[in-house]
Amino acid sequence: MPQPIVALVGRPNVGKSTLFNRLAGRRLAVVHDRPGTTRDRLQATCEWNGVLFTVVDTGGIEVLPDRVAAGTRPGPEQPLTEDSAAFIPLIRAQAEIAIADADAVIFLTDGAAGLVAADEEVADILRRSQKPVFVAVNKTESHRAREAAVEFYRLGMAEVYPISALHGQGVADLLDRVVETLPAQEEEAEDSSVRLAIVGRPNVGKSSLLNRLLGEERAIVSPVPGTTRDAIDTQMEWEGTPITLIDTAGIRRRGKVVPGVEQYSVLRALRAIQRADVALLLLDATEGITAQDAHVGSFVLDEWCGVVVLVNKWDAIEKDAYTMLEYTGDVRARLKFMNYVPVLFISALTGKRVNRVIPEALAVHRARQERIPTSELNRLIRKAVAQHSPPSKWGKRLKIYYGSQAGVAPPTFVFHVNDPRLVHFSYQRYLENRIREVYPFTGTPLRMLFRPRRRE
Repeated sequence: MPQPIVALVGRPNVGKSTLFNRLAGRRLAVVHDRPGTTRDRLQATCEWNGVLFTVVDTGGIEVLPDRVAAGTRPGPEQPLTEDSAAFIPLIRAQAEIAIADADAVIFLTDGAAGLVAADEEVADILRRSQKPVFVAVNKTESHRAREAAVEFYRLGMAEVYPISALHGQGVADLLDRVVETLPAQEEEAEDSSVRLAIVGRPNVGKSSLLNRLLGEERAIVSPVPGTTRDAIDTQMEWEGTPITLIDTAGIRRRGKVVPGVEQYSVLRALRAIQRADVALLLLDATEGITAQDAHVGSFVLDEWCGVVVLVNKWDAIEKDAYTMLEYTGDVRARLKFMNYVPVLFISALTGKRVNRVIPEALAVHRARQERIPTSELNRLIRKAVAQHSPPSKWGKRLKIYYGSQAGVAPPTFVFHVNDPRLVHFSYQRYLENRIREVYPFTGTPLRMLFRPRRRE
C-alpha cells in the first residue's frame, strides 16, 4: 500500500519549503525569501511517531489575478518578479494536483503578516477539496505572535497551530495531530527501484521528457530556461520494473551560475546525479553539441554514473539519409570520453523514439551489475599485454601480475602490479578498450585501480 500523502499548501513565501526541509530532515527544497521560488511539486518520505508518510511541497497559490497583474500581493512581502509572475497559473495547477492527491493538507500561513485576503481565498479552495486541513501559523517565535495567531480561527477551519518552521517550535504538536488522521498502511519493503536522473544544460527539454515518459503533466514545462529548480522524484513502473525518475535543474558552468537560488538548484542537481544509477543526458539537436554539454557530462562521469545520451528536438532538424550518422559522429567527437555510451535521437514534443529511452537505460543499469570471472579477466589481460607491451619508466617496465573484479555499479577492477606509478593513462585506456571488446559494459564507466603486489 502506498504511503499516505501530506501536502503543504499556502500563498507564496509563507515558509512552506522551510517546513518541508524540516519534515524531510535535510535541505531538499530551495529556500529563499523571494516569492515564487518553489514551482514544481517536491516530495520526500517522512516519519513521525512510527508513521511513514510522503510530504509534498508546492508552489504558492496566487489567487488574486488583479494583484498579480499589478505585480503585487496583499501583505508586506516582496512583489513578484516578472519571471515568477509568468508561472503563477502553472504553479497553482501543480498545487491543486497535490491537494487532490493528498490524504491531509497542512495550510501554512504567515503569523508575522497576519490574516490577509489571499489566505481566505486559499481556505475557500481547501474547503472545496473536502480533505482534512490543518492551519499552521508560521513565524510565531515570540509569545505575542503566538497569541495573535488566534486571528486565524476566522478562517473557520478547526484547530490552529502556531509554529516556527525555521526553529521547529510547535511542529511536533502539529504532526501529532496530522498523523492521527492518516489512513493505516502496511509495512513496505526498502526501495529497490532503478533511479534515472534526467540531466542537461538549461532549456533542453528535461521536464518535457519527464512528462512524456509519465504520460501526465507531472512537472511544469516552460520554454524559459531555469524553470525547474529542485530535483523531483517520480515513481513509475516499466514492464514490472520499478523506476524512479529524477528531473533536475539545468546545470550551467560554474562561472555562469548566479549566486543564490540558481546556485542551490545546481547543487541539488549534482546530488541527484550522485544517487542515480543512470543519467539521461539531454542535448539540444537544434543547437548542436556545446562545451556546456561536455561539462555536464563530466559531472556525470565524476560520479561513476551510467549514461544514455538523448539528442532531443530531433523533429526540428532537416534530415537526409546521413544526418543521424553525421550527428552521431559529432557526438562521439565532442564527447570523446563517452564513446561507450548509447545515443538516441528523440523528440519529447512528438514522442518520437521516447519509448526506447527506458529500455536503453535499463540495459545500461544491467551492464553496471555485470561481472567478469577472474579467470576470464586475466586471460583478457594476458592477451592484451602480449599484443601491446606495457610502458617503461626509469628503466623499469610495468608488470601486471593478476586482476580481479572487486565490485559492480560501477564495475570496479583491481590490478596488482609491480609499481602503480608506471601505469600511464593511455595504457589504462588501452586495457579498458580491450575489456570492452568482449564485455561492452554499455553506457557505464569502468573504475580501474592499480595496486602494488603485497610482499610475503
